[in-house]
Amino acid sequence: MRILARALGLILGIAVLVFLLVRVIPGDVVDVMNREGGLTEAQAAEIRAELGLAASLPAQFLAWTGQALQGDLGLSLRFRRPVADLILHALPVTLWLTAMSFAVGLVLGVGAALAAILRPVPSAGLVHGLNLWSIAVPTFCAGLGAILVFVLWLGWLPLLGNYWLPTLIVGVDIAGQLAKPLHEDLKESLSANFIRTARAKGVHPVWIVWRHLLPNALTVVLALSGVILAGLIGGTLTMEVLFGLSGIGKLALDSVLGRDYPLIQA
Repeated sequence: MRILARALGLILGIAVLVFLLVRVIPGDVVDVMNREGGLTEAQAAEIRAELGLAASLPAQFLAWTGQALQGDLGLSLRFRRPVADLILHALPVTLWLTAMSFAVGLVLGVGAALAAILRPVPSAGLVHGLNLWSIAVPTFCAGLGAILVFVLWLGWLPLLGNYWLPTLIVGVDIAGQLAKPLHEDLKESLSANFIRTARAKGVHPVWIVWRHLLPNALTVVLALSGVILAGLIGGTLTMEVLFGLSGIGKLALDSVLGRDYPLIQA
C-alpha cells in the first residue's frame, strides 16, 4: 500500500506540475488560431468559453482530472479528435523505434565487450570509443550531423520517415553505455577461480567467454538495461522530431507548439 500511495502521489505531482508549466507558456490555443486565421475579440472569447479555457485554473484541473480518472483523456483542442486516439496512433512508432534502437545497442555493446576480452587489441579501443561517444555526443547533435552528411551531402537516404539513421544513432549511444561497464565486469571475472580452472583444463577462450563469463555478466546487462530503457524514450523523441516520424515525440512537440493542453497533459 505504501508503494501504491507513493506512486499515486508521484503521478498527481507530475500532473499538477505539467498542468502549471504548460500554462506558463504565453498564449493558448485560441491565440494560435488567431495568428493563423484572425479572430475578433468576441470570437476568441466565445471559443475560450466553449473550450473551457475561461474557467479558473483549479476548475480546469479538476475537470481534466475527473475525466482522466474515468478513462477519458478529453478532446484535442488543436486537432478536434479524442486524445486517446492520437496517442494510440503515435505510440507504435515510438515503441518500434525504441525496440529497434535497444536491440542494435544491445548487440553492439555486448559484442564489443566480448570482443575486447577475446582480442584486447584493437577491440578494447572500440569499447572506449563507444563509451566516449555516448558521453560526449548528444543524440540530437549526432542526428543533425547524420542529416547533413547522409541526406544533404551524399543524398543516400530520405529525411522524412527514415528509420535507419535514428535507429543506428540511438543504438550506438546505448552500446556506449553498455560496453564499458560490461567490459570491466568481464575483466574482473577473468581472475575468478572457475575461469583459471577452465583455462588449466585447456578450454578454448571462446567457450570460456560464452559458457562461463557471459552468464555471470548478464546481471550487469539487465541492471544497465533497466536504467537505459528508462532514459531511452527521451533519445527517441528527439529523433522523431528530426526525422519526421509520427510518434509520441512529434505529437508532443506539435501539442506544445499548438498549446493543446489536454494532449500535453495526457
